[in-house]
Amino acid sequence: MSTEPGWLALRLEGPLQSWGFDSQYNRRGTGLMPTRSALAGLCCAALGADRGSAREVAILADFTPLRMTTIAIPRSVHGRPLPVRRLQDYHTVMATRTATGATKDCHITYRHYLADASFGVLLEGDGSFLARLADGLRDPRWGLWLGRKACIPTAPVLVGVFPTRAAALQSLLGECPLSCFTHQEEVASFADGQDSLPDRPVSFLASRREFLPRRVKTVQGVP
Repeated sequence: MSTEPGWLALRLEGPLQSWGFDSQYNRRGTGLMPTRSALAGLCCAALGADRGSAREVAILADFTPLRMTTIAIPRSVHGRPLPVRRLQDYHTVMATRTATGATKDCHITYRHYLADASFGVLLEGDGSFLARLADGLRDPRWGLWLGRKACIPTAPVLVGVFPTRAAALQSLLGECPLSCFTHQEEVASFADGQDSLPDRPVSFLASRREFLPRRVKTVQGVP
């Protein structure tokens, strides 16, 4: 595999998005930025890798070294800013199983979503692997969702693969510099970060889901 670097630019836009990383039991929250695990899962779906399969394991291993930058992109309607809101939805799920294996008639959950959000994502790393991901995202084997199946993209997810970071950022942001936008960067040193997120996937297999932490910092945009 070539070691030439590349930058894969993605756009995540839709009426609803949900990026959970600490959801437990009846309450399924969402972060304010897309998670690394959700992006890895989206790419596995695009390539048609079965959950827990050897192919998924190989894709996640190649995904691990990629560096991820997430950018919140403001939206507007008729010249007016469109605020991002966090919504809570009430779900009932029938015939679920309890910890003892018994069947439960109805299970209630509360699920959170972001409404009217738009994000740009840069994945930086091996150019050959990024080209494979781009091919899958261009013509995905399975459906692509923005965190949950109810969250349908309203624009193509794939923007393109670029030879430089500057070109990839321009494809997402136009002539505005990154400093104008609130964005989240991964950091190499714990001291350089502000938060640790348990969203670096090792396995999506239902019986052996495993995630490792990653260290990030969020930079507020300056208009």
